[in-house]
Amino acid sequence: MTLRVLGVDPGLTRCGIGVVDVERNRRATMVAVGVVGTSPEETLDQRLLVIALAIDEWLDRYEPQVLAVERVFSQLNVSTVMGVAQASGVVIAAAARRGIPVALHTPSEVKAAVTGSGTSNKEAVTKLVTKILRLDAPPRPADAADALALAITHAWRAGSGAAMATTGPGSLSLTPAQRAWADAEVKARRAR
Repeated sequence: MTLRVLGVDPGLTRCGIGVVDVERNRRATMVAVGVVGTSPEETLDQRLLVIALAIDEWLDRYEPQVLAVERVFSQLNVSTVMGVAQASGVVIAAAARRGIPVALHTPSEVKAAVTGSGTSNKEAVTKLVTKILRLDAPPRPADAADALALAITHAWRAGSGAAMATTGPGSLSLTPAQRAWADAEVKARRAR
């Protein structure tokens, strides 16, 4: 069975969108990727409308089973956080209207999932996304790669957990990054 995930790296200026199909053995294949851009010269309502219409189109065209969105986290720049939160709200509402479940993942979770380290930089994420999806060229800009990384993260996380940790029968099919992430999940559960 294949899981189709639409990943969204929300932002007002650039909103990355990526669709990935992930098989039970965790083999991931890119279906589509893009970036919705809006101009800071436009009014907020118009910018959000552009994002809303684009998300509606992607959800209708690709019919994902789940939507993975980057979780808004605290930054020093309040206006950036507000823009990301507003774009996220529009995206989440579009999925809710269709009954599509929404999962939120932090940037650190995404980095850990695809690279094995929650402190990796954007270049490392892009490089590993390119490798995981077997792409001929890296997705550009970084927002597009981040959207794909979010989709991969959710699919791998949905199929991971204690049963898929590094000692189970499914552990042989895990990549080193997946194994590192599964180990980190198990350790985090034990620490609680």
